[in-house]
Amino acid sequence: MLDSRGNIALACALSMVAGYVDGIGYIHLGGLFVSFMSGTSTRMGVSAAGGNLHDAAEALGLIALFVAGATLGGLIARGRSPYRQSWIVLVEAALLCLAALLHTYGWSPWAIVVIVVAMGLENAVFQVDGGGGLGVTYITGALVKVGQHLATALTGGARWAWIPNLLLWASLAIGAVLGALAYHRFGLSAIWLAAAAALILGVILVVSARAKRAAVRH
Repeated sequence: MLDSRGNIALACALSMVAGYVDGIGYIHLGGLFVSFMSGTSTRMGVSAAGGNLHDAAEALGLIALFVAGATLGGLIARGRSPYRQSWIVLVEAALLCLAALLHTYGWSPWAIVVIVVAMGLENAVFQVDGGGGLGVTYITGALVKVGQHLATALTGGARWAWIPNLLLWASLAIGAVLGALAYHRFGLSAIWLAAAAALILGVILVVSARAKRAAVRH
């Protein structure tokens, strides 16, 4: 999926949003992730092994919400609209706005619920023909591809094919730094900035899709 500058830029932007939201969620939840479910799954297992069933159940709930979001995103991606990518990102923006509003009115636990659904949904942006596509919050996979492409480069293959996946990882890491800094300053209200970023990306995708349709007609 990282086969063009446009896709690379979009994937990195979404990964940065995911890292930003994950940084906020990690601090707010005291060590649980809202977009990185491998880490949350590990926490669930460790908590269960230690007999801390409350924490294990909390982690399992986050995983279930993330899957629900991914399912919603997959349903949108399977539609026939030429604006499928745009709809996914705009729905994500709407969910993050809803989460920010819920927190503003004192419903922070429900805000977290909505945030996790939004993060699951984001992974459907690059879903194609019902396939898995590119998981923009699954950065372990990106690092594996960095290593694989480096091996290819060292054995005479494409020299720079590893860079897009490294950029994807760096975007998430930078986003996490920004999210942590924003949380320390604004608390969970920092999610407004993520909502604004997703909204801007959604609008850009709508404009891009319209331009492509217009070009095809002419």
